[in-house]
Amino acid sequence: MTRLIHGVAVSRLTTGVAASFALALAGCTGIGQTSSSDMQPRSASGMTFFITSVGSGKGADFGGLAGADQHCQKLAAAAGAGGHTWHAYLSTQGAGAVNARDRIGKGPWRNAKGVVVANSLEELHGTNNLGKQTSLTEKGEVVNGRGDTPNRHDIVTGSRPDGTAFTGPEDRTCGNYTKSGAGNVMLGHHDRNGTNPDPVANVSWNSSHPSAGCSEADLAKTGSAGYLYCFATN
Repeated sequence: MTRLIHGVAVSRLTTGVAASFALALAGCTGIGQTSSSDMQPRSASGMTFFITSVGSGKGADFGGLAGADQHCQKLAAAAGAGGHTWHAYLSTQGAGAVNARDRIGKGPWRNAKGVVVANSLEELHGTNNLGKQTSLTEKGEVVNGRGDTPNRHDIVTGSRPDGTAFTGPEDRTCGNYTKSGAGNVMLGHHDRNGTNPDPVANVSWNSSHPSAGCSEADLAKTGSAGYLYCFATN
C-alpha cells in the first residue's frame, strides 16, 4: 500500500519535471511562440521606397519641404517602417534650391513587397525598375494609372529628369510646396505611360509635365491626387 502510494507520487513528480523541462525548452527555442518580428508588417523590415497612399488634402501644399518629409515619415511609421528616416522626392527652386536626388540617400530601394526598384542614384535616374506594378504605396497597393478611374499616375516631384531643380523663372514647385491655388508643379508618371510616348516629356517617372495648377481640383485635371514618392535615406 505504501509502495503504491510512493509509486504514484514518484510518477507524478516525474511527469511534472518533464512538463517543466518542455516549457523551458520552448522558452529557449521559441517553439510555440510568435516573435515580435513575425507580428510586424512585411514592410517594416525591407521597405525603403513607396508612393504615398494619400495626399496632403490641400493639393500641392505640404507646408514646404519639411512638411512633405513629415508626411512620408508618418505614413511609413503607420506601415511599420518608421525606423528609417524618410524624405519626399522633391526639388525646390530659388535661393538655396535643393535637388531631389541629393536628399534621398544612396539606395538600394525596395518596395513594400521587397522588390528592388533601383540599386543606386545612377540606376534610379537611368534604367530602373519603376512602373505601375512596382511603384507601390506604403500599404503594398498598386496606384491607379492611365486607363484607370480615377487616373492618379501624376506624382508630385518638382524635378527635372536627372533629379535636379529647375533654374528658370517658371514655377515648377507650387511655391516650394506651399501653394494650393495658382501655380504649377512638375509631375512624373509612376506607370511610365503617356498620351504620346516620349522618353522624357510623357513617360518619365519623375518629370513628365507640369500640373494645371496647385489645388486638389487642378491636380486632378492632369491625373494627380497629390501623391509623393518617398525614399528611406538610411
